[in-house]
Amino acid sequence: MPIPEDLVRIALQEQQLQYASFSEESAWLLGTRLRQLAVERNLVAVIDVRRFNQPLFYTALPGTTADNIDWVRRKSNVTLRFHRSSYAVGLETKQKNSTLFERYGLPDSEYASHGGSFPIRVVSAGILGAVTVSGLPQRADHELAVEALCLELDRDFTEFRLD
Repeated sequence: MPIPEDLVRIALQEQQLQYASFSEESAWLLGTRLRQLAVERNLVAVIDVRRFNQPLFYTALPGTTADNIDWVRRKSNVTLRFHRSSYAVGLETKQKNSTLFERYGLPDSEYASHGGSFPIRVVSAGILGAVTVSGLPQRADHELAVEALCLELDRDFTEFRLD
């Protein structure tokens, strides 16, 4: 799918996939839902759910490496800084033929604008954190996070998936 169409769809995801409230229990349920999806599909992934600088759920499935852990950290840094999905930020920089370093002075060692991190929004509070997946191709990381959010928020994933 062309970048502009993906960006429109991701903006819809970011706008619509919001919690009424979010707690430690919500993080646990989201994380375990993601883990269940990954295990059922034999995926190799690291999954992280966090509030700003407060880890709430973490798992590393068999086959993951320290690189996946670092990707989770760097992708969630993008989401927490820009309050957008890391995939959307990456697509926007690609569309502008730029990088996070060129545009904002953000080093690659700390920020990765690759798909997989998605903002956790609460209707009355805004962004409270991020859910991040690493281990699959970036678009698949993004889609897995969105699918789990849809399941937790009782939304139809077919309305939100990327084409």
